[in-house]
Amino acid sequence: MSNTNLEKLAALIKRERGALLTRWRRQVRELPSAQHLDTPTLNDHIPGLLDELADAFASPSDQTIAEAVVDGGSQAHGLQRVQDDFDIEEVVAEYNILRGCLHDLAEENGLTLQGKPFLLVNRVLDSAIGAALKAYTTQRALEVQRRREEYLAFVAHDLRTPLSAIALAARVLELRLPEGTLPDHPGQMLKTLRRNTRRLEDLVNEILEENTHLEPEVGLKLERRMIDLWPLVEALTHDLYPLAAATETKLINRVPNELVIFADASVLRRVFQNLITNAIHYSPSGEVEIGARELPEEGGIECWVKDNGNGIPAELLGKIFEKGQTDPQSTGGTGLGLAIVKTYTEAAGGTVRVESQEGVGSTFHFTLPAPPNISRAP
Repeated sequence: MSNTNLEKLAALIKRERGALLTRWRRQVRELPSAQHLDTPTLNDHIPGLLDELADAFASPSDQTIAEAVVDGGSQAHGLQRVQDDFDIEEVVAEYNILRGCLHDLAEENGLTLQGKPFLLVNRVLDSAIGAALKAYTTQRALEVQRRREEYLAFVAHDLRTPLSAIALAARVLELRLPEGTLPDHPGQMLKTLRRNTRRLEDLVNEILEENTHLEPEVGLKLERRMIDLWPLVEALTHDLYPLAAATETKLINRVPNELVIFADASVLRRVFQNLITNAIHYSPSGEVEIGARELPEEGGIECWVKDNGNGIPAELLGKIFEKGQTDPQSTGGTGLGLAIVKTYTEAAGGTVRVESQEGVGSTFHFTLPAPPNISRAP
């Protein structure tokens, strides 16, 4: 094909650009991840890539072809497709679909992509695929690493509560037993327990310091089942008793005995643990009430943790579930506790909200949906 025919191909791409994109979109929408994307998101940099191809054909010098090959649009496209939840095969497929559409367009208009045009199209599109895949795989790897580190930070945060309870319990035993009443061996064991618990707390704090810059996005694998809620809450109040006793805070379980909830027991326990621990901290010498009720219309369960503590300033209510948000009047917080509550609740298909008044107290509500096979009440 001569340079004149290359110019004809360039003119054809520019003239039929809209129809070419329509044909390409129709085929790409058959990919599972592309079916629900709007046109601008689906197009992304493809219109620009067509323009670069047309320019390369119109002036087929090594310089113009190199510019089309190294264009940064493909790298940005790879990052965009990560956000669009494309898998790696779909990223390759959409470029190959464009390749086929270009060949079809040329043949329909009496131009055959052979020789130099064939090499140019393949060179540009193969380079675009390579750049997009490099950006895509790099971003995916970073996300996997970030989520692993984030999960580690979440686990470390939730470990602090039981470790604190163990340390307090050991200290209370030492203080309540008069000096000299314990044989040497049990007394030494208590001191060893407290010393090693303190060491574990230090290690947990180191993990948190290394990971608090991360976003609260955790890929949770939920194992949901029907759970009797009252025993779960009752066991948790017993576990947290040393923390509550240290601040003379009363824990009250008002969950109905017969209430059953569809949830992942481990996740549910951690949500309650964070809310109750938070309430204890802000309700010294007060009360923390844990309750729950059925939602007949929605078919799920609403749970709450209510305290009569300090309350939350109005200007902070809109952002307390954001990661990194801590009470400026309190020390030692990581800003993870309520972010964990929000992340875990939403991962389970629920919602979370707070009602609070300064000087009166706060109530944190979270809901969890009913099992999939249970329909709403008529």
